[in-house]
Amino acid sequence: MTETSTRQRRLIFGALLLVLFIASLDQTIVSTALPTIVGDLGGLDHLSWVVTSYLLASTVVGPLYGKLGDLYGRKRVLQFALVLFLIGSALCGLAQSMPQLIAFRAIQGLGGGGLIVVSMAVVGDLVAPRDRGRYQGLFGGVFGVSVVAGPLLGGFFVDNLSWRWIFYINLPLGLVALGVIATAFRSRQVTTRHRIDWLGTIVLAAGLSGVILYTSLGGTSYAWDAPGMLAAISAGVALLALFALVEARAEEPILPPELFRNMTFRTTSAIQFVVGFALFGSVTFIPLYLQIVKGHTATESGLLMTPMMLGVLVTSTASGFLIARYGRYRAFPIAGTAIATVGLYLLSTLEVATATAVAAGYMLLLGLGLGLVMQVLVLAAQNAVDYRLLGVATSGSTLFRQVGGSIGVSVFGAIFTNQLGRELARRLPPGVHAPAHASPAAIQHLPSAIHTVYITAVAVALHPVFLTASAVMVVAFGLSWLLRDVPLRESAGADAPASVATANQPVRVAA
Repeated sequence: MTETSTRQRRLIFGALLLVLFIASLDQTIVSTALPTIVGDLGGLDHLSWVVTSYLLASTVVGPLYGKLGDLYGRKRVLQFALVLFLIGSALCGLAQSMPQLIAFRAIQGLGGGGLIVVSMAVVGDLVAPRDRGRYQGLFGGVFGVSVVAGPLLGGFFVDNLSWRWIFYINLPLGLVALGVIATAFRSRQVTTRHRIDWLGTIVLAAGLSGVILYTSLGGTSYAWDAPGMLAAISAGVALLALFALVEARAEEPILPPELFRNMTFRTTSAIQFVVGFALFGSVTFIPLYLQIVKGHTATESGLLMTPMMLGVLVTSTASGFLIARYGRYRAFPIAGTAIATVGLYLLSTLEVATATAVAAGYMLLLGLGLGLVMQVLVLAAQNAVDYRLLGVATSGSTLFRQVGGSIGVSVFGAIFTNQLGRELARRLPPGVHAPAHASPAAIQHLPSAIHTVYITAVAVALHPVFLTASAVMVVAFGLSWLLRDVPLRESAGADAPASVATANQPVRVAA
């Protein structure tokens, strides 16, 4: 490889890391600023839609971006997604009402959903699977950093500038990435005409929308058994079942059925779903413990979650280099899910009197496990399929993790709310009531006796959340044993030898 091409590759990877950072950051940075946004724009009853609109839009378009990248080349698709994301970010910063912000967040999500999927697929264009682990490890580190940096930066902007800067910060970073991609990234020329699977895209998007709306809004904005919620989940499940029939007849399906005949893809997707369910569903409650039970500010809680970020960064990077050196990846998801199981179980033992340093140690352990799992699974899925399916394999793997996380947040939220209600009813004196939902600042101003009861009830109510998450992670641990070490290809892009459709026929590594 020439010095010029090496420099170009480094520039491209730097731009991709920046793109991944701003896209994943926007999934977490908004939460800290929501109370301030409501105070400025009003519309408290629409609060949850600020998060849901982005989550919904980014999830449903992921498979489409993966397919378009396979068909027409990933450079132009990535550029389109980035421009759309930046337009949405600018509009969000200019929003003058809650409905405007919700609509602009959806536009931002339509772009953000493509940034993550296409960026990870671009690695497959440039780097052979044998060497891809070290780059995927860096991507995993970026995800870990964004989980912690999001609430921290959100709190900083709210306290020192304006909530609008949580969106404006994307503009200079995104423009730098856009410039590098335009100049350093060479895209393949497409000469074949393709038919886009619009019917499959619409059916999949509608089905996912029903499921995500039910899991995101049910139990919070609306009752689980509200007619609208029941209609959403029923329609979502029915449309997802119909999607399988549509894809079987499509000329160029958005999620080809042959993917699901691939044992490695099926296994990694199942693990991604369970890991997303257990981890992302439960990790959202760690700031709740730090802010309400331990009394830390939002900014402080973000800093206190740094050990988890460091754990993800260390193991994702280290596992990537080890995979590149030895060409084996199966051991890492097995070890990662085992470590994460222990970390989640230890988090279920947190009490009011638990030292913050001890909680930080538990978070570090969870981060160490998380860093060994997610990006390794993406690498395994990419390596197991033919190059022409690289984008859809990447988007499919990401989709299962996102849907699992969405459902997990909903399920664990219901567990926590019900347990907190029971604990408050049991611990408070007769005739005394405390809010089941209140900001950390309001809880800190409760009368001393009630405050002590309340934070104790919150700590106890978190026990079944993390304990259940630990049990779910055991399922991921069991599934990870089904994963096989398919030899990693030593060529990148279309020049790589085609992978096979099942794990029973291992890939032959080129001599």
